[in-house]
Amino acid sequence: MSSANRSLENFKPLQDRVLVERLEPEEKTAGGIIIPDTAKEKPIEGKVVAVGPGARADGGELIAMDVRVGDIVVFGKWSGTEVKFGGKEYLIMKNSDIMAVIG
Repeated sequence: MSSANRSLENFKPLQDRVLVERLEPEEKTAGGIIIPDTAKEKPIEGKVVAVGPGARADGGELIAMDVRVGDIVVFGKWSGTEVKFGGKEYLIMKNSDIMAVIG
C-alpha cells in the first residue's frame, strides 16, 4: 500500500523528527492581484501534526522536543522530506530544522 493511501492515525515520527502540514499562502496580494500557482513559493510555515519522542543524549537521557502537536512553526525553505498521506502533502523534518514557533 502506498503512503498516499495510508492515514495519519498510525504515523509516529521517530527520535527528534516532526511531521508538518504546510500552511498555504494567500491567493491574493494586499492590492487584490491574484497570484497564479506557478508564481507561488512553497510556504515556510506549517502546523505540527505529529512529534517524535525526542533524541537521546550521549548519556542516554531523552532530550525533550521544542514543539507540540498543533504548534504553528517556521522552517527553512528546503527543510524536510515531502511525504503524502491520504492525498495530502506533509513534511518530515528534524526538530532542529524548525526555526521558530509562532504564537
